[in-house]
Amino acid sequence: MEWQQDILGEEFESHAFAAAGVDGVERTATLVRFRPPATHVPAPPEHRRAVLFLHGWSDYFFNVDLARFWSSAGYDFYALDMHNHGRSLRPESPGGYVSNLADYDAEIDMASRLIRQEGATSALTLMGHSTGGLVAALWASGHPGAVSQLILNSPWLEMHGSALVRRAASSMVGPVARFRPEAVLRLPERGFYWRTISSSADGEWALDDRYRPPMAFPVRAGWLSAVLAGHTKVARGLNIDVPVLVLLSRGSANGLFWSEEMRRTDAVLDVNVIAARALTLGRTVTVERIEGALHDVFLSPASVRADAYERLSRWLRAYGGQANGEGPQKP
Repeated sequence: MEWQQDILGEEFESHAFAAAGVDGVERTATLVRFRPPATHVPAPPEHRRAVLFLHGWSDYFFNVDLARFWSSAGYDFYALDMHNHGRSLRPESPGGYVSNLADYDAEIDMASRLIRQEGATSALTLMGHSTGGLVAALWASGHPGAVSQLILNSPWLEMHGSALVRRAASSMVGPVARFRPEAVLRLPERGFYWRTISSSADGEWALDDRYRPPMAFPVRAGWLSAVLAGHTKVARGLNIDVPVLVLLSRGSANGLFWSEEMRRTDAVLDVNVIAARALTLGRTVTVERIEGALHDVFLSPASVRADAYERLSRWLRAYGGQANGEGPQKP
């Protein structure tokens, strides 16, 4: 397997590969791996553990500090830019589009095989953010024994409001999705979350606007229908048989107009609905509510994300073996 120098710099490498979805169509995905400096002491071969991170919708992997945290906790870190996202974008395909969340399964399967070939000796730790958290939960449920623990960072497990909202949305979107799946839905555009994280606006993170556009990719009928179908599966219960950690902000600010509360809350999801829905994931679910956290809790202001890393470290000590309890190491 050939690795290429990644856009994130010398500590990262990436490998693009093709995988066929449930519809038989081959699509490109990209696996990114973190290679710590030579001064880093790796875990003994018999204790090699690995974590795979799945990004959210209209997003890609760029959080260097997250990779360093996992490395310092004794894990080999990998991230997957799923098809039609980030490093895997192709000009002939619509950005962010998928008509069935199960189409991601083959590329997650392939990524997990490639990680095992790299030397990981224990079951994979799977981590997902937002829509990637929904995908991660569904994949873990459908692949018992494949993961040892599941960590979800503001996972999109349900629509705003309630299951009634989801059913109403499904009835409206379903006919369009069947006949014109790539039709763009005319929904309000909001770049408020991007504003809070991007260093081009009010945030501190250098984002590539090609991979993480300020207004996100267009919402298409087939994609929304696929997400709603995933929400329905979660609502029925997933029976995930490994420990699950769900990290969420303490509050939401989801208005159509900018408010200063969006700097201290989740400006994308209804976190109270997500917290309640998380209990359907499995028998051992820990929900951590973090004061002042953004939609991606690990992109929050420094003091808030330090709290998030400490909570993750504490959970890993309880359920995942050794963790040093520290935040990411700075270069």
